[in-house]
Amino acid sequence: MTNAHTTPARRGADWLATAGLRPTRQRLALAALLVGDGHNRHVTAESLFEAASKAGHKVSLATVYNTLSAFCAAGLMREITVDGSKSYFDTDMSDHPHFYWEDEARLSDAPAEQLEISRLPDAPEGAEIAKVDVVIRLRRR
Repeated sequence: MTNAHTTPARRGADWLATAGLRPTRQRLALAALLVGDGHNRHVTAESLFEAASKAGHKVSLATVYNTLSAFCAAGLMREITVDGSKSYFDTDMSDHPHFYWEDEARLSDAPAEQLEISRLPDAPEGAEIAKVDVVIRLRRR
């Protein structure tokens, strides 16, 4: 159980342990950046790489991509793709919609309690709906 006195490194290590991931130096460093303060994050591989570099962690961009992929596969994060090529990674695993701020290329949470989906199309024969991602694109007026 974590408390207010838990360090970012301990939070990161605990987060990895919940998924049974081996706590390598790189994973621990990136986990501490992602969940160390107890808040959820939306990051790109590039933004996490930049944060890691600023914090003095020696990791390559390829390692960041691979680590984010491992975190997603372990169920610690989910990947949200915008525009078919830009991926964001979210540490909040609850079902919730997102706002994509086009002018800032930034993803943020949208209020889930305000979203109503009354009907979805039937899945094609031989398929089932695994999940529904809602990304609402915004631009400033």
